[in-house]
Amino acid sequence: MEARLFALQRLTAMVMAPFVLVHVGLVIYAVRGGLTAGEILSRTQGNWFWIVFYGLFVLSVSVHVPIGVRNILIEWLRLGRGAASTVGLAFGLGLLILGVRAVAAVGGLMQ
Repeated sequence: MEARLFALQRLTAMVMAPFVLVHVGLVIYAVRGGLTAGEILSRTQGNWFWIVFYGLFVLSVSVHVPIGVRNILIEWLRLGRGAASTVGLAFGLGLLILGVRAVAAVGGLMQ
């Protein structure tokens, strides 16, 4: 199982890299352009490209991060693998729920 988690975390890191680069680039563009939050939201709401883009970003983060949290709990806090897996899974589920809600709100799917 450890080898599979290792491979899955590396795979999700490769998937996340372009998402991070585009996201940071957009943040820099928006800040330098003086865009307000309202102007940014007007560009993202109802735009399916950005909804899918950030949805996939959230999905990859919600898989990648809990594996790292699990490893930290095992290696640094000496938590058992079962308990660390449970905490990591709960953390990942929390990230997924919060992330999907954020994507839906920013995409204009929630009113």
